[in-house]
Amino acid sequence: MKVAIYPGSFDPITKGHLDILKSGTEIFDKVIIAVARNSEKNPFLTVDERVMLIKESIKDMQNVEVDSFEGLTIDYAKQKGAQILLRGLRAVSDFEYEMQLSQTNSALSKEVKTVFLITKPKYNFISSSTIREIFLNNGDISMFVPQPVCDYLKSRNQ
Repeated sequence: MKVAIYPGSFDPITKGHLDILKSGTEIFDKVIIAVARNSEKNPFLTVDERVMLIKESIKDMQNVEVDSFEGLTIDYAKQKGAQILLRGLRAVSDFEYEMQLSQTNSALSKEVKTVFLITKPKYNFISSSTIREIFLNNGDISMFVPQPVCDYLKSRNQ
C-alpha cells in the first residue's frame, strides 16, 4: 500500500491545497494530510481548528486521513509507514524552496521520496497568507477556501 504524507501548516486550508490533495488521492492508496505544529510560528488558527476544518472540507474523499504532528516531517513519515511526501507547487517561485526541502529530507532518509504535484492554474495565486490578509481586511474569501472554512471564519469574526 502506497501511503503519502501531505504536510503543511494549512492555516487555513485553501482550494489549492484541496486540488493537490485530490490529485494525490488518485495516485496513492492513502494520503495523510498532516498539520504541522510549529511552536515558533504565530498561527492564525489553532492546530485543532485546522484539523477540524480540514476534516469538514474533505468529507467526500475516501482515502484521506487528517492528523497533526510536531518535529521533523521525515520522522513523522517513517512513524506512519509512508513512502512518499506529497508537496504542491503553485509557481516556479515555489520550486527552489521545495527542492531544497526535498534534498534535505532525502539526505535524512533515502526510503522516503518526495513527489511534487502542480495545482491547477486557477489556484496558482492562492496562499494561506493571502487568504488571511483578505479576511482580516473584510474581503470575500469564499472563492479561495472550502465552504466550511469560509463559514467558520465568518462566524468567528462576528
